[in-house]
Amino acid sequence: MADGDTKARILAVALERFAENGYAGTSLNEIADEVGIRRPSLLHHFPSKEALYRAVVLQSFDEWSSLVATSANGDCGWAQIEHVLLMAFSYFETKPVFVRLARREALDGGPILIEELGAVLLPMFDGAVDFLETEMDAGRIRRYDARQLVITAYGAVLSYLSDTPLIATLTGDDPLSPTALAARRDHVLDVLRNALVP
Repeated sequence: MADGDTKARILAVALERFAENGYAGTSLNEIADEVGIRRPSLLHHFPSKEALYRAVVLQSFDEWSSLVATSANGDCGWAQIEHVLLMAFSYFETKPVFVRLARREALDGGPILIEELGAVLLPMFDGAVDFLETEMDAGRIRRYDARQLVITAYGAVLSYLSDTPLIATLTGDDPLSPTALAARRDHVLDVLRNALVP
């Protein structure tokens, strides 16, 4: 395996393990074994468990941040909000490991949550708040606390996808089936459209 391939494989396996078991429950030895290398080879690429975890989390959130940064399509008001929400649903539905990692990071307060992750997410959060306030000032959407609105939209998308075992128990259905995902998307869009469109 080429050096770059090994590093990419380490990151991919570590993402799965950290998402599944959290930071404390993940072992570098297990990651090395799954990659097919020895622990010293893993440490050649990442000098510590914290360094590997930091790389995994930042890479995952950087990908999401880049997608959001390119999502502006020139629309205003509800059209742009709907566009971003649909993009978020599409992204998170195809990245269940990212969803689990994001939720674990938020719940566990992982070792980089406050510092680097905040630096990655804050410009995105502020940008969304600024957009909403501009649209409210222009009368294109109803006035709400924009910061709370961003948190509500985030939760409406991410919580459903992270809580699928509980939702399956409550509904008796597979929450990740195409029909259930489409129903969830339609519901969230309908609720927010009715709340926001004047």
